[in-house]
Amino acid sequence: MTIATGLVVANIYYNQPLLSDIARTYHVSNGTVGQIAMYTQIGYATGLLFVIPLADMFKRKRLMVINFIFIIIALLLAAVAPALWVLAVASYLIGVSSMIPQILVPMVAHLANPEERGKKIGFVMSGLLIGILLSRTISGLVGDYLGWRAMFYIAAGLMLLMWALIAWIVPEVEPDYKGTYLDLMKSLIAITRQEPQLRLAALRGALCFAGFSAFWTTIVFLLNTPAFHMGSTAAGAFGLVGAFGALAASVIGRLTDKKGTNQIITYTLLLVLASFIIFIFSSQSLIGLIIGVIVLDMGVQATHIANQAIIFSLNPNARNRINTVYMVTYFIGGSLGTFLATRMWGAYHWTGVCVIGLVLSVVVIALHLLSSRKK
Repeated sequence: MTIATGLVVANIYYNQPLLSDIARTYHVSNGTVGQIAMYTQIGYATGLLFVIPLADMFKRKRLMVINFIFIIIALLLAAVAPALWVLAVASYLIGVSSMIPQILVPMVAHLANPEERGKKIGFVMSGLLIGILLSRTISGLVGDYLGWRAMFYIAAGLMLLMWALIAWIVPEVEPDYKGTYLDLMKSLIAITRQEPQLRLAALRGALCFAGFSAFWTTIVFLLNTPAFHMGSTAAGAFGLVGAFGALAASVIGRLTDKKGTNQIITYTLLLVLASFIIFIFSSQSLIGLIIGVIVLDMGVQATHIANQAIIFSLNPNARNRINTVYMVTYFIGGSLGTFLATRMWGAYHWTGVCVIGLVLSVVVIALHLLSSRKK
């Protein structure tokens, strides 16, 4: 389940280090091609909203096995895309169909003993976070040596392998919900209204992920400037550096089993703010960027784990729908961060991107501290 989580989520991020190469293929600007990453994130949010709730209604393993077919088709369409608009459509469909990790994580919460839930979620989330970060490293290397289209062919092959392994190994989990799909979707609104902790965690996660996406979408543009003269391989290599942040996932998972999450989240949000302070002074410093990446990824990923420990303890019979509300909000935030960053890059370059990250960090810290005082 951890391996599947990492490999499937990687599909969403393969395109980020390849954006400059894709721009050259279709003869468009970096600002225009940056929207490809946004379409993928919007697609992921769409899949989370309309597909993930079905995991409370249908057998989860069967749902995943069917979904792998759509992932493979979408990846192959991206690989052969003759025009940018075709790639945009394929990117959206890749996002829609790559939501399997968000079925697997609630499955882990369902199967784990309550006293070990945070630990188990943290372990699987380590796979997801490593998948997010190393996907950029892999796609950067493949893009430089084989071309950006090759990455999507390779990804389709990996998904075919994972389809077979999921069908063979992963246990089936019976559904808990007995109503109609329409009632299922309506229940998302009711759950959101009933769970203030869910609303807070979702907004907190969305603002963090907006800053995270702003950085990762534009770092390839910065590394292509005269100050660095680096390509997609270098941009992808930052994923290796960011993998240190994934190490925080299992640690935070264990801490949330033993201690309260509010204080932990305060510290992790301060890490996110610190990372953008480092970035704004590192527009020509590779060492500064490396330090900033480690701090950013630790802060964002640790906040995400703590948020999930909170939401998965709320209503055991609606974990997939709770996860839907959280993750849809999360990726809407990511899409917004990508959109703002590509627009700011065109006007203000790296300084504009860092300002976005600083503003988002301050807002989320203020929101968190105010909500903690109310408790």
